[in-house]
Amino acid sequence: MALITVVKYDGPADVLAWKYPDQELGTWTQLIVNESQEALLFMGGQALDVFPAGRHTLSTQNIPILTSIVKLPFGGKSPFTAEVWFVNKLRTLNIKWGTAAPIQLKDPVYQVPVSVRAFGQFGIQIEDTRSFLTKLIGTVEEYDQATLGKHFRAVMMMNINELISSYLIHKKISILEINAYVGEISKHIEERIAPAFQSYGIRLVNFHTDSINIPESDSVTARLKEALAKKAEMDILGYTYHQERTFDTLQSAAQNEAASGTFMGVGIGMEMGAGIGGTMGRTMSELSRQASAPASGCSKCGHPITAGSKFCSNCGDPYHPCAACGADNPANARSCAKCGQAMAGGCRHCGVSITQGAKFCPECGQSQTLQCSSCKQEFQPGEKFCKECGHKLG
Repeated sequence: MALITVVKYDGPADVLAWKYPDQELGTWTQLIVNESQEALLFMGGQALDVFPAGRHTLSTQNIPILTSIVKLPFGGKSPFTAEVWFVNKLRTLNIKWGTAAPIQLKDPVYQVPVSVRAFGQFGIQIEDTRSFLTKLIGTVEEYDQATLGKHFRAVMMMNINELISSYLIHKKISILEINAYVGEISKHIEERIAPAFQSYGIRLVNFHTDSINIPESDSVTARLKEALAKKAEMDILGYTYHQERTFDTLQSAAQNEAASGTFMGVGIGMEMGAGIGGTMGRTMSELSRQASAPASGCSKCGHPITAGSKFCSNCGDPYHPCAACGADNPANARSCAKCGQAMAGGCRHCGVSITQGAKFCPECGQSQTLQCSSCKQEFQPGEKFCKECGHKLG
């Protein structure tokens, strides 16, 4: 039987552990361990001797544990069966990690549900070859970085999800500000998961969180960003959301009224060009005053009537303003044609406003009852013929 004379491994750097494929060895076999490697011999599932970097001759002087098991003689090339594992002791710094699905949590500042993702990378270094091989490897013949990432993914994600959520809640930090704290969060995560790696003979190094962010498709966060941008704009201009809504309402009303040439349209048009910042309060007060001022057109000819006038300057028709909106109405109107408010009546003789339903004017004492000139039957304003005799009412 041919015996192996040289055992070595020169493979990819991402392979962390590799088993030599043949097991028929013999004394005087040359075991070559490269820099940053260690080799471990197994026999019957039992870990024997660890060999550091260098050239080693498998003899009784170099493998005392193996000697006691196989009873090797002191000379010759006695055969024996054993497994040789090579372990990569270099630091591996580019192992990627990331959340498979977004973390669901509530933003502690704005109290809205958000979806959070996290990405980063970390490095490892195998410190205890015996623990690494006996506790982690099993029966596989090769163990690389990708396999290690899959093995530790569950324990990492459990701790990462918990730490990110608890950090936001306890520190009361909005998800929109969390990237300012990724360094501190990375340190907390590394401290939490390092013992899980250490128990397998692995030292965790350079754990980094590259980004903690929100998916672009998250509609809640998109609306939150829009609201914050709007708030920042209002803070710069110096007004509140309530004031902006009031301004929008009055501006819309001014646009609707502008065609009639009223004071409200004129007032808002003048203020549109003014600065909002320091004068917003005065602007709102002035606009509110102008909005409440009576301004209407004559109900007969449509000509604009100046507030406080008693007659139309165009046709001379008496002005009967609505107490609520200021619109001109016919003398016999029971309710405002514009806003529907009940109209206070005016004396048919002197024009003084009187209470709805009053039978005599408190100013001139004249009767306010309407009577048919033919049969003296009372009738209501707006009726064209007498209900009693059919006489046409003038």
